[in-house]
Amino acid sequence: MSKQLASVSLDLDNQWTYMKIHGDAGWESFPSYLDAFVPHVLKALDDLNLKITFFVVGQDAAIDQNKEYLQEIVRRGHEIGNHSFQHESWLHTYSRAEIVEELAKTEACIEAVTGVKTDGFRGPGFSWSPTLLEVLKERGYKYDASTLPTYLGPIARMYYFWTANLSKEEREERKGLFGSFKDGLRPVKPYFWKLENEQTLMEIPVTTIPFIKTPFHFSYLLFLSGISRPLMHLYLNIAIHACKATGTQPSYLLHPLDLIGGDQVPELKFFPGMNISSAKKIEVFTEVMNKLARHFTLVNMSEHAAQIAQSNRKNKFRVPTLSHQV
Repeated sequence: MSKQLASVSLDLDNQWTYMKIHGDAGWESFPSYLDAFVPHVLKALDDLNLKITFFVVGQDAAIDQNKEYLQEIVRRGHEIGNHSFQHESWLHTYSRAEIVEELAKTEACIEAVTGVKTDGFRGPGFSWSPTLLEVLKERGYKYDASTLPTYLGPIARMYYFWTANLSKEEREERKGLFGSFKDGLRPVKPYFWKLENEQTLMEIPVTTIPFIKTPFHFSYLLFLSGISRPLMHLYLNIAIHACKATGTQPSYLLHPLDLIGGDQVPELKFFPGMNISSAKKIEVFTEVMNKLARHFTLVNMSEHAAQIAQSNRKNKFRVPTLSHQV
């Protein structure tokens, strides 16, 4: 019996993006750790013989010092997706014109550096809007991957406001970050948004555990591993078996700070989990990927999207009507 697919992707958030969202001075000079992180993660992926999707921030593609590292990602056989230009988790507040500019600038910078025309998108901080989806369709995107169906968004927002150095104006601007409790009602499985003029756009959510809707992407597993490695594996086993029982093909998310520690990026030691060494993170990552590979065929996002499109031709997927009230 053939295994179900599971896609693996990494949001290539750079050092400056973490500083920006944390409210730290100096992010405007765009400090980067791509010179350390990209070779580090590519070796780990090579060791696993795994090809994934990297969602790249347009501003990084516009900076000369980052170009060789983005080019190396493509040379090593990985896919590139669009992760916005400015990496602002309040993308859902943007006007149509601002969204068009954000996408177009990112597309142009990535294509100039890598030769790749992006056709998949993930919003920073799981930020999205109906207008964004409509613009993605207009620009020929095959899928969006911005939704996180969980009830935990308001808790994440509370923690973020507690730890970030934000002004009153910034707090007001970001008051909708990470969504609401109703996001837990969104589907875990891929589906198609119904847009204007009967058009549709594929949505591939970041997978949460079916029924209970708690996340199990690697940031959460790494946290659990710090408490107990057996507890981490138990939680992952629950997620895997819930996905298999419901026929859910996971879309599995990684972030740079999941895989690199404060030993290599001391400027970000204040972030949770950065006290774990890079070597230990890769050890845990390898365990998790090997376990997922025993149960699923691991692919990049485009391969996952192509399989979803093929399945949809046989059996029409759920198509929620798109509301402009997010």
